Amino acid sequence: MACLLPSSSSTMFSLTRRIRHRSWIYCLFLAIYLTSPPVSAKPDSLREVTDGNWEDILTGEWMIEFYAPWCPACQQLQPAWKEFADWGEDMGVNIAKVDVTDQPGLSGRFIITSLPTIYHCKDGVFRKYQGARTKEDFLSFVDEQKWKAVEPVSSWLGPSSILMNSMSALFKLSMFIRRCHNYMTEQLGIPVWGSYVIFGLATLFSGLALGLLLVFIADFVFPSRRFSSQDYYQKKQTMEQARLFQRQDAEHEADGEEDDDEEEEEDDDSDVWRRRRGSPEGRPESKGQGFSDEALRKRVVGNREEDDDDEEDS
Repeated sequence: MACLLPSSSSTMFSLTRRIRHRSWIYCLFLAIYLTSPPVSAKPDSLREVTDGNWEDILTGEWMIEFYAPWCPACQQLQPAWKEFADWGEDMGVNIAKVDVTDQPGLSGRFIITSLPTIYHCKDGVFRKYQGARTKEDFLSFVDEQKWKAVEPVSSWLGPSSILMNSMSALFKLSMFIRRCHNYMTEQLGIPVWGSYVIFGLATLFSGLALGLLLVFIADFVFPSRRFSSQDYYQKKQTMEQARLFQRQDAEHEADGEEDDDEEEEEDDDSDVWRRRRGSPEGRPESKGQGFSDEALRKRVVGNREEDDDDEEDS
């Protein structure tokens, strides 16, 4: 028994040393794990452009795909586009995508008429990609700068122009109207024709309100000089008096013409009366027998002188 005791004590001592050694190793690994920086996962190289951050594409070089989840051609392009996006960081190009169903404003801003549509942008200058749609073609288009041979989009049709801003607002409004229509027909149970009537009345009243607002603004910005002038009412009264005088002058002229006509008629009547007085029985004399008043006087005086001569002779 005396021999066994030392042997058991040495075994326990060696076991304790091993446990302590292992615990120190575990603590060392734990310390290294806790103090080491976390390993981050590789970020997604395919960026997503929205109405809120689309102005970021105006700086640097970008390749942007416009797609829709329901489009079969877009679904076929996605694998090649994701592989191309993995090369974007190495080439210094930003690869992005735009979902036109969620971003109708960008669809109108870039006038997207077919899907998928790809644009290349270099420092705010946009060019539409028309080549093949494989990863190798995308890489060669950017690496060999084939985009320089493509005609850029006109500044009038650029996404930051006033015209395209208006188009973007119009597309957003159309999407808002569509959502309202779906809400009224699906959630509220309003029939389709009822929704059309509501939108028609809303359009009519909004047009009237906008027209009145524009009239008020125009009248405020450009007031009428005629009504703002102090002499306006005085000039108006003077013009009315002048018109009244013109009317009176016209009436006087008309009365004068009537008087002249009456005088002419009276002269004609007196001539006729004179002609009738010179003929027997009040009948007008025949042609060649009518005499003027002076001739009648001379004839009467001559007849009297003849009568006096005859009386003296007798």
